[in-house]
Amino acid sequence: MLQTLHIKNFALIEHLNIDFTGNFSTITGETGAGKSILLGALGLVLGNRADLTSLKDKEQKCVIEAYFKIGNYHLRDFFTDNDLDYEEVTIIRREILPSGKSRAFVNDSPVNLAELQELGTYLIDIHSQQQTRELSDEQYQLQILDAVAGNSKLLEEYKKQLSAYKTIQAELKKLTEQKGTLHKEQDYNTYLLNELTNAKLQVGEQAELEGSLEKLSNVEFIKESIGKALAVANEEQLGTVQSLKEIKAALQKISSISEEYGVFYERVSSLLIELDDVAESLSQSYEGLSDDPEELERINQKLQLIYSLQKKHQVATVEELLAIQADLESKVILVEGLDDAIAQKEAEAEKAKAATDAVAVKLHEARQKAIPVLTDKITAILAQLGMPNARFKFLLTQGDTYYGNGKDAINLQFSANKGTDFGLMKKVASGGEMSRIMLAVKAVLANYSKLPSIIFDEIDTGVSGEVAVKMATIMKDMSAEMQVFAITHLPQIAAKGDRQYKVFKTTADNNTVSEVKLLTTDERIREIAEMISGKDVSETALTHAKALLN
Repeated sequence: MLQTLHIKNFALIEHLNIDFTGNFSTITGETGAGKSILLGALGLVLGNRADLTSLKDKEQKCVIEAYFKIGNYHLRDFFTDNDLDYEEVTIIRREILPSGKSRAFVNDSPVNLAELQELGTYLIDIHSQQQTRELSDEQYQLQILDAVAGNSKLLEEYKKQLSAYKTIQAELKKLTEQKGTLHKEQDYNTYLLNELTNAKLQVGEQAELEGSLEKLSNVEFIKESIGKALAVANEEQLGTVQSLKEIKAALQKISSISEEYGVFYERVSSLLIELDDVAESLSQSYEGLSDDPEELERINQKLQLIYSLQKKHQVATVEELLAIQADLESKVILVEGLDDAIAQKEAEAEKAKAATDAVAVKLHEARQKAIPVLTDKITAILAQLGMPNARFKFLLTQGDTYYGNGKDAINLQFSANKGTDFGLMKKVASGGEMSRIMLAVKAVLANYSKLPSIIFDEIDTGVSGEVAVKMATIMKDMSAEMQVFAITHLPQIAAKGDRQYKVFKTTADNNTVSEVKLLTTDERIREIAEMISGKDVSETALTHAKALLN
């Protein structure tokens, strides 16, 4: 239940602290006094969007704090799931900064608006005239049935099954589209794959082929150069090898005289060994050189094939071509295996559909059972509210469309008087009748929803007299189970409250502010008398006010 509301710098309110009880409270005041400001402030605490127009002083921040006593409402799981500190008296704070940014806190922990809105659904129901119009909305009508039927667990199960079914459907659609796309590309992919496969590409092959091509293309020049090198090295009289041998022999004679000469001798010996080895290798390479036009043509053709494939696929290496080949192979294999994958996914979808349908049927059956219960309860309350002949007809049909709350479509028809045909409620019910029907619905739901608090914003629209007294009595009865607020212009309803708050405006120094005060007994008599007769209060009005309060 709402215990305390602090408001600072919001709309016409400079600063306000107000405490509430857990019974039936009425809120009165002239039109434009600021009753809607209280609802606006509560709306911000519960997660509504905010902007700079909410600030009275645009240079100061707006702060709204609401204290909720929640110990009896089983909300620990919500706080645990959202990593929030649980307190039996929970403080929700909303701040709007002059920059336009807003912040929200639950027990001093920052939260986003989605979390705040979800928490708000467990704390308070703010009924407005807009919500009365929602009575004609099919989804709202189903929510009423679900509350009476106790379908919360079934709805959770349905949403879980529907989510799984939609996920599988999306996967099946993706596979089917993939199959269509790949089938269109299949012939071309197969052609490209065969082209690459037939090329028999190997890692490192391109560099090796390019080296061989260079050698074969210059074989005569290479032979000439190697031959010349061998001749210089091995010429019998003046060859490099012979010269090194003579140097080695000369140094050998003096190598034992000094370590320095010994080093020279070793170095020349190493040069001679290395030169011998180079000459031997050059000789072998020379012997292996030959003019081979056929091999040259083969290498040239293979390289041209590689270059052509690289240009076609816009790559620069054989390794990249091999990667493309592997990718094409997977695509070709995937097409061949897609039919099996689609068949398997279709079976999964059929199973998920059956599971979703089974829960939808349970929801439908539970709603059907709740219809007579809800109808009897509402018509009994409406009889008290001056509508003894009101009748409802809930037409519930299950279709093939999957909605977020089942497969049901609902058509609520209404007749207010004997001898009149049923019609759509939004077309045949007057404003006053709609107000009474909504109050009856809320009174029934109060026994099922277990919400801590409810605020009725002028639910008395279009009613007066004894009907207003009955409406007040029903709200008073509801307050035995929950905290009830009624914003009203009717003295019959205002007088029924355990407490009465007055919203009023004051003006000083060209500054208008809205204020709220808890009325004493004498102040209540005066306020209710003014509601009866206007500012010029008569003795008759005062007497009537006292009678209403008693």
